Amino acid sequence: MTSNTISITPILEKLRQHPDIKDKRRIAQTYEHIGSSIHSSTYFPEEFSSILLGDDTAVIPQKDGSNLLLAAEGIVPYFLDKDPWFAGYSAVMVNISDICAMGGLPIAVTDTLYTKDAKDSLEIWQGMLAASKAYGVPIVGGHTCYHMDNRALSVSILGKATENVLTSFNAKPGESILLAIDQNGAYYKDYAFWNASTMASSKELQEKAKIPHLIANEKWSSTAKDVSMGGIIGTICMLLNTSEVGAKINLQNITKPAEIAWEKWLSSFPSYGYILTCSSENITSIQSVFSDKGVTCDCIGRITKKTELIIEYEDQKIKF
Repeated sequence: MTSNTISITPILEKLRQHPDIKDKRRIAQTYEHIGSSIHSSTYFPEEFSSILLGDDTAVIPQKDGSNLLLAAEGIVPYFLDKDPWFAGYSAVMVNISDICAMGGLPIAVTDTLYTKDAKDSLEIWQGMLAASKAYGVPIVGGHTCYHMDNRALSVSILGKATENVLTSFNAKPGESILLAIDQNGAYYKDYAFWNASTMASSKELQEKAKIPHLIANEKWSSTAKDVSMGGIIGTICMLLNTSEVGAKINLQNITKPAEIAWEKWLSSFPSYGYILTCSSENITSIQSVFSDKGVTCDCIGRITKKTELIIEYEDQKIKF
């Protein structure tokens, strides 16, 4: 390692201790409690037993071969109090991202909102309605409760997909790993959130939202996950866990804003970001559909059989 080379050892050590990345490891504990609730239904007796836990949304098979997608997100009270408009906007936006990550298209959202009174909820509503309009996804109902001491918000979403869905359970050894991020943005205030949403036009947002659906239907990939809390590294770790595989990624292949430090970029939550895996012959096709809409798509590594994450940078190679 030359004297001018950045050492990634302290960077990775900080990422290992990052609270959002550590939270991703704890999520698996939830499956232990709700796994037994997945059983046959009188409506679809056989199909319901195939629902997988740990994906961005639940995939509910339909008799015609299509799939319904169902997801929900909760917003932490601190966020609602500090930035109610953006908290409302984000609640809708992240649900839409979860549907898109499955190769689906969003249909509608519902919400559950607890506040002190109507005035206390106004900015939250304005944020949710702004996102609903921007992405073209209606808010069709929900539940509102006033006279509460603290604010609380959760949003649920319904989406649809064809028989071809993207899942986080299908990554296979030998496949390439692609990272797609809309870098036409900036950090939102003091949050580790890369915002390429609120300043974009509705047309841009809606066209970009359809890209994973196109990829799924063209069968260029069967595996994807949206980059969320925990950033690039946390999302890759979750994907490897559900697919029971490993990966080698090279930081030099990841495009980032020049002024942003690696630690911040690798742990940031982008408004539009996806990890996909694919065979080598489909790399160019996937990169082309993203680049046509102004989204950066890098081939950053490959899936391995050995269940470990190896991060490379110049002549450094470290097990995360």
